[in-house]
Amino acid sequence: MSRLWRPSLVQRVFLAVLLAFVFVLLALQAYMYINFRQSLTVDQGLSRLGRSLTQAISQLDDEARARAVIASAETIYKSMRISGNPAGTLRFQLSERGGKLIHSSPELRSEILAGPLRKVATQHIDGEPYWVYQDETPRWSLRIAEPERTFVKVLPNNTRSVLPYLLLAFPIVLLPVWFAVKHGLRPLRRLADGIGHRKASDLSPLGVDPPYAELRPLTSAIERMLQQLRDKVARERAFVHDAAHELRTPMAVIAAQAHALAGADSSESRGRAQAHLEQAIARASHLTQQLLDLALLDDAQPAVPKRVDVAQLAREVLAQAAPRAMARGVELTFDAPDSLNAPIDVPAFQSILENLLNNAVQYVHGGAHVTVTLRTEDPAGLVLTVADDGPGIPAAEHEQVFERFYRGSGHEASGSGLGLAIVRQAAGRMGGRVEVTEGLLNQGVGFRVVLPASPKG
Repeated sequence: MSRLWRPSLVQRVFLAVLLAFVFVLLALQAYMYINFRQSLTVDQGLSRLGRSLTQAISQLDDEARARAVIASAETIYKSMRISGNPAGTLRFQLSERGGKLIHSSPELRSEILAGPLRKVATQHIDGEPYWVYQDETPRWSLRIAEPERTFVKVLPNNTRSVLPYLLLAFPIVLLPVWFAVKHGLRPLRRLADGIGHRKASDLSPLGVDPPYAELRPLTSAIERMLQQLRDKVARERAFVHDAAHELRTPMAVIAAQAHALAGADSSESRGRAQAHLEQAIARASHLTQQLLDLALLDDAQPAVPKRVDVAQLAREVLAQAAPRAMARGVELTFDAPDSLNAPIDVPAFQSILENLLNNAVQYVHGGAHVTVTLRTEDPAGLVLTVADDGPGIPAAEHEQVFERFYRGSGHEASGSGLGLAIVRQAAGRMGGRVEVTEGLLNQGVGFRVVLPASPKG
């Protein structure tokens, strides 16, 4: 039973065809009723009957004979349907021109029919609307009435006349449509079976060219998704390989210095081994944190932007970096409005500024300057720039510096090569971009981060 009520395309097609037939039935009902009303304006059946009976009694002078003709007609029509009304619904009255009533249908009782001569008019009899036709001869006055045919009364008759044909046509129309849908869905089922029988690790292309244009967007989308998964798996494998390679060095140093510390025979050698051990642990901790940050930016869904004072947030990040800069003799300068409210992804923005500051402070020489500027530009959005007057980066390496684990040449300072990769990943998560620019006073290097006015949410 659950399968019967499960949504399916076949059900949708069946309901669509059924609904179409209902609309056809309604349209035919309206068309037939309009034609019926138009036919009444030309020549109504009641008028034709009245004219025929008037002609039949026009040559009669005898009251009994005239009454017999009308009574006979009433008897005949009591067993016949007229104009779609049930049998026995016609009412007759015959009178002399002077007003003497000769014959009246019993159902009329004391009701007197009246209307314009040789025209159909409406008269209410016992609260029901009737059409009344009146015609006269030199001696007789004949009046005939039938129930008025409203839309509510016409509808059942029209339905009985049209519905059998629609019921006959319904399966004839439905079966070809059902067959076409079932046959048309076979390539989709084959595609589903092919994907379902694949191993979880099989991300190879489908290699399917569906014959129907409607299925090609689906297969193209699946191919693109598989390509993205292949690229992601390749990046993750490379990431794991590079991370293992990078962690191997500090782990080896930690092991060596721990061994040296354990075997040291003097306080001086123990101090050197302890200092080297602490440096290796700090490097491993920093590298591990950067790996975690990069993995978080890779996998996390875009965060909902939060409206904050970005200038104040940047000042807090600079305050955290200030002790290290002072220890290396680096002067930090911040140029921004007193307050700059904007919707941003706060953790991603902090990660961008922290890594750019760490890189700048680490690679410049003592006595250098690092300037951080923050402003809004129309239509770019929020623009963050970190520039220094250090050794700079060769133009040939401007694109490579954003690759993971890439460390430029000519630097004495050690690093993991992940800082700028994190900056680019965080900027991309916010829908922005980062680019290399000129440093201070035509020296060093600068990084310009542009974040859109309406960041991704």
